[in-house]
Amino acid sequence: MISPIGPSTRVAGVIGDPVRHSLSPVLLNAAFRALDLDWVYVAFEVREGAAQAALDAMRTLDLAGLNATMPHKTAVAACCDDLTPDAEVLRSVNTVVPVGGGRLLGDSTDGEGFVQSLRDAGHDPGGRRVLLLGAGGAARAVALALGREGSAVTVAARRLDAAAAAAALAPAGEPIAWADAAAVAREADLVVNATPLGMSGDGLPLDPGSSGRAMWWPTSSTTRSTPLSLVAARRAGASTVDGLGMLVRQAALSLERWTGERAPVGVMRAAAEAAVVPR
Repeated sequence: MISPIGPSTRVAGVIGDPVRHSLSPVLLNAAFRALDLDWVYVAFEVREGAAQAALDAMRTLDLAGLNATMPHKTAVAACCDDLTPDAEVLRSVNTVVPVGGGRLLGDSTDGEGFVQSLRDAGHDPGGRRVLLLGAGGAARAVALALGREGSAVTVAARRLDAAAAAAALAPAGEPIAWADAAAVAREADLVVNATPLGMSGDGLPLDPGSSGRAMWWPTSSTTRSTPLSLVAARRAGASTVDGLGMLVRQAALSLERWTGERAPVGVMRAAAEAAVVPR
């Protein structure tokens, strides 16, 4: 049963541009219902450059929690009063937690959510050889989390300086040129694609059919497209994991930061599965 929204209802939400495609309201409202919490989660379209105004509004309106997605993660980190260690290192925030007195704590749950989603899929990243494609915000969060798990992380990016910066987040991380990824992929236990490439099967510096024993690829938030690169990997016998699990897990961690309740991950995953549109 859905509780009516009333004067005591707590409001949380996500800011982004664009953001109307986000699955976060589906996941988190399902979780609030399962936990019998008088909370509601909404999406706020906030233009780039307005992160400070959004956080000022969070204080003024006493919002119970806020997520940030593209293009706001870096700007939100600069606007928070305090940052968790991960957010401080990454200079990126996807979860804002009110901590009293009008102060806001910025956190990044992307890396931890990624590792949890791997474990959900039966892959323990501890001590594994990982090839990470990309060096943007998502890749940096993944590199930091995998390094903490004891993975040997090699980062390939089109710019070697960007690869080096991401690799530095993992102990003994190693940057390589984009063109060298194929050779490393053949020896990797896990290949992680943190770029938008590979949906059509091209644009990658490697052959997914001969790369690694497991592969993780992002998925569109509102469509359940299977990248052709993952299809090739499956045909070659690799275990594959899409990005829906990470979306669920990072949202679950946000909920736990805000409410102190244990997130109903199964409920959230089921809501996500029901909401995505195959294509």
